[in-house]
Amino acid sequence: MFIYRGICRISKTAANYNRCRWLYSSASHQQLSHYSRFTSPISTSHEVLGCRVNNFLISRPFSSGGPQPSYEGSSINDPVDPFSLVADELSIVANRLRAMVVTQVPKLASAAEYFFKMGVEGKRFRPTVILLMATALNVKISKPTSEGVVDMFSTELRTRLQSIAEITEMIHVASLLHDDVLDDADTRRGIGSLNFVMGNKISVLAGDFLLSRACITLASLKNTEVVSLLATAVEHLVTGETMQMSTSSEQRSSMDYYLQKTYYKTASLISNSCKSIALLTGQTAEVATLAYEYGKNLGLAFQLIDDVLDFTGTSTSLGKGSLSDIRHGIVTAPMLYAMEEFPELRTVVDKGLDNPENVDLALEYLGKSHGIQRTRELAAKHASLASAAIESLPENDDEDVQRSRRALIELTHRVINRTK
Repeated sequence: MFIYRGICRISKTAANYNRCRWLYSSASHQQLSHYSRFTSPISTSHEVLGCRVNNFLISRPFSSGGPQPSYEGSSINDPVDPFSLVADELSIVANRLRAMVVTQVPKLASAAEYFFKMGVEGKRFRPTVILLMATALNVKISKPTSEGVVDMFSTELRTRLQSIAEITEMIHVASLLHDDVLDDADTRRGIGSLNFVMGNKISVLAGDFLLSRACITLASLKNTEVVSLLATAVEHLVTGETMQMSTSSEQRSSMDYYLQKTYYKTASLISNSCKSIALLTGQTAEVATLAYEYGKNLGLAFQLIDDVLDFTGTSTSLGKGSLSDIRHGIVTAPMLYAMEEFPELRTVVDKGLDNPENVDLALEYLGKSHGIQRTRELAAKHASLASAAIESLPENDDEDVQRSRRALIELTHRVINRTK
């Protein structure tokens, strides 16, 4: 099991983030390093996308299977199920989401609630992360005292934090609806995609409607910094999708370009939502940065494993078509690593993956390479960084806080070991 000790040392700059260097010391004292460059999404001095993380003590060598979560101050036999921990609160959020998408136009209401209906809500991964982060930062659900008195301030604050979970999920689902139109997808979450069932126009309008509802809820929080963070996340979703649609040959073969796009499309929303939780609870800039770093690295690890599963999973397990990225000409981490081993693969990719013969040849090269393994290893490194961010939070002896922090670390383990 990995045991992390260390502090994330942040290099603060106004416009650009430094390279992020990760050093791992194994039992044999070997070192692995990986460098990744990102451009700045927000130009404030305490906003950090790149960081230097070092001096971790690791109790056994790095494993491509991913980091095992370490539970500080807890027995290893005390498992935590992240989703069960917030199950009751997730139900509240889910019911509120269904109420939010009610509209006087029946067809639009039916479309907007398509992925909020019972049974097809998905894993509700993002709301789970956000609610756990709220408790990990010591904002808990208020319980009546022995006299039956409830702390109304804590109750109101927790409701505001639930709103971040709702906003994030609406933005996420809106992006799915729009993506399915762009990708001409026919399945999502194991059922027919909305564009397949109701057409492209209503699917686009439903996504727009969800974004408008998210904006209304966001405005009600009356916090300009949080508004700016989540508005930036929406901008990044659009930027990332555009980067994916319009790439040159050089960009398509660049790992830096791929990671930047992945941050925009997946990690930005989670990281900025986590940071929003920290800001709404009045945390220091350092704690807000750690919350951001957790969300960023968890999001990157999540997408890297998604890219692996696109090659190794089945349509049934994924709830959508497998090999969908490569069939749409999208080059992801496994294929990029395969290109490093077999430079001739780039010629195949440049010829165009709209040709089934080129796809088959690219898959043949991938099968001979270490692309899948190296992508899993990169995901594990990001998961390690996410865990380190949680373990660097200020100490707190409260049982609920500790349990939620263990659950956030457990999520990093589940993300890199999932099969769907």
